[in-house]
Amino acid sequence: MSSISSEYSEKEELMNALSHGIGLLMSIAGLILLINKGMYQSNVEYTVSLIVFGVSLIMVYGTSTAYHWVKNPKLKQMCKVFDHVAIYFLIAGTYTPFTLITLGDTWGWWMFGIIWTLALIGTIFKLFFTGRFNLVSTLLYVAMGWLALIVTRPLIQSLDWDGFLLLAAGGAVYTLGTLFYLAERLPYNHAVWHIFVIGGSVLHFLSIFLYVKPPIGV
Repeated sequence: MSSISSEYSEKEELMNALSHGIGLLMSIAGLILLINKGMYQSNVEYTVSLIVFGVSLIMVYGTSTAYHWVKNPKLKQMCKVFDHVAIYFLIAGTYTPFTLITLGDTWGWWMFGIIWTLALIGTIFKLFFTGRFNLVSTLLYVAMGWLALIVTRPLIQSLDWDGFLLLAAGGAVYTLGTLFYLAERLPYNHAVWHIFVIGGSVLHFLSIFLYVKPPIGV
């Protein structure tokens, strides 16, 4: 994920690329695990929701790694656009298993529609305004992430407590990481932000992989 400032030292940019390069490898492994788990279920929505989440992880870590690794200015700018857009897809992709499977019914489908609509709006915004209004973008990322507060009660009722704690902890780690994302003057702030992103992803992966389950008998 690219920072508000695009100016990094060579060492910082290397750390930026390597940190999310590790995240990319973890995401590929995670997608394999998710596909393997989904294959043993007859619930199509469950399997698809797991794959959507796994692919969204690969999108984020893949585009971020590419952005920080490439040197060509034009290619780097293109990667930056996809990097920003991928964040919206990760947020929506993470919501997908919880909305379609854990919540389901009216609450789940409403949240699914709202979050993906916001992701598409954010995508259009980034395609035309990449590198501008970054504070607004960051606030939108955080707001989308914590939109889950609206469905806290039905989530607690439908999700095991440990799964809910992992979900909340992941959101907290992502949010805390944005403080480093915005701290432009702090050396290696972006690499630190990347570590927080990986931490949040791991917590959400565990919540989904271990505690999001298809309806019994389906």
